[in-house]
Amino acid sequence: MAGILQGLVAQASKEKVPYPKYKKVSSAHSAPPIVDNFPLAAAAHSATELPPIPRWNVPPSPHVPEKTPLFIGFTRNWRVLQQVVVSYITAGWPPEDIYVVENTGVLDANKLGQLSLQNPFFLNHTRLEMLGVNIIITPTLLTFAQLQNFYLWTSTTEKYPYYFWSHMDLVVLSDDGRFAEQNPDINLEDPNADLSGYKSVYNEALVALYDVLADKDLKWAMRFFSYDRLALVNVTSFRNIGGWDTQIPFYMTDCDMHARLEMEGYNIEEKPAGRIWDIGSGLDDLIVLYRKKSAPGGESIKPASFMDPNKLDEVLEAISLSEKELEKAGMGSRQELDTRNEVKNEVGAVTKPSSDKQSPAAAGWEDDQPNSELYKHLVRVLDDMFRSKAESKRGRNTWQGTQKGGKGDPFYRDSEGFEEAIQMTIAHGRTVFSEKWGHRDCDIVAMGLKPNDAWRVEHDW
Repeated sequence: MAGILQGLVAQASKEKVPYPKYKKVSSAHSAPPIVDNFPLAAAAHSATELPPIPRWNVPPSPHVPEKTPLFIGFTRNWRVLQQVVVSYITAGWPPEDIYVVENTGVLDANKLGQLSLQNPFFLNHTRLEMLGVNIIITPTLLTFAQLQNFYLWTSTTEKYPYYFWSHMDLVVLSDDGRFAEQNPDINLEDPNADLSGYKSVYNEALVALYDVLADKDLKWAMRFFSYDRLALVNVTSFRNIGGWDTQIPFYMTDCDMHARLEMEGYNIEEKPAGRIWDIGSGLDDLIVLYRKKSAPGGESIKPASFMDPNKLDEVLEAISLSEKELEKAGMGSRQELDTRNEVKNEVGAVTKPSSDKQSPAAAGWEDDQPNSELYKHLVRVLDDMFRSKAESKRGRNTWQGTQKGGKGDPFYRDSEGFEEAIQMTIAHGRTVFSEKWGHRDCDIVAMGLKPNDAWRVEHDW
């Protein structure tokens, strides 16, 4: 065998074929380095320096008798993960009930602070602990289906009869607008206004939970809040049908799971729980989620803003095109460098958070009020972020691969190669689903298929 390999290498050398022959490096420019989108927390020494959450979103105290764990899985993109965690906390979810499941495959490297901010798999344990949430580290990198079974396993070992789970690429807000419409006689600008009838995201989730617990005869499996962007899961129901099919790793595994539940007669319903946006970018400063008018000392809180990744792509594409034209014209590299730096510095100025001042003390924050102009502006910005994700020319989930740094960190992975492998695994899962049910789309229940039909049905295409 060694002789054959040596012969191939010798032949390649004789024919002047480079060995190994590397892929062509993309000429496209990468995005500027990311910055932390919660500068106040970055400068804080403890949770006491963070602002209190809006008074109308404060969770019940003492805690309700029921356990309400919320699992949020994380693999890549710290800015997006920190954003969803802060949005749940400020929308009333008790931070001690939030469990960030670190599914990075880097073992305890993040816990030990060994990964850099530019690394796609970076997770700031210290920050999450300061926010008061829990962190669970998976033993290895899990697929989506495996991660779902990990939630199920954790709930089984912790004796949770039910649990909530949510995606990380979200922002949640309690629905101020609906409260204002239903209570037109309440002057929301009055700091002493009666807000006892207000329901936070957490309160809405509790209503759905109490409804299913009240009906002892109800054979229920899930409650969706904006599909599975936020979901309530009955552990017993999921165990009874065998959990998630891990041979369908990513997309279509939800179709398989939910269909099998429906086939077995389990009840699944959609319920309201505030407002939930599916996003792939970060607010410039998460302080806007705390709903304050001004900070201690009287400095006004700037309205919500974000850098649209699609506009950033256009800037970077323009840089690339201008450099190609410069090369064709035979212009020097110094001009090329100046052009690149000028535009990149402009982009970097836009993406920097609004303030890098030292954290003030928590006391002295001035509350905004429900359904204020700042709130309405925040809603419009989140609408824009939602549209930006949906309209991305490179696909709605490109946020997962925007960070490409971390070379030299422990467990370093090539970002583009990691994403390519994920896409290959997704394609494999789609094939498994179609072979399992003989059908390529999610509507297998409508097609009349039953649980025992799995792997027994001829293709219908």
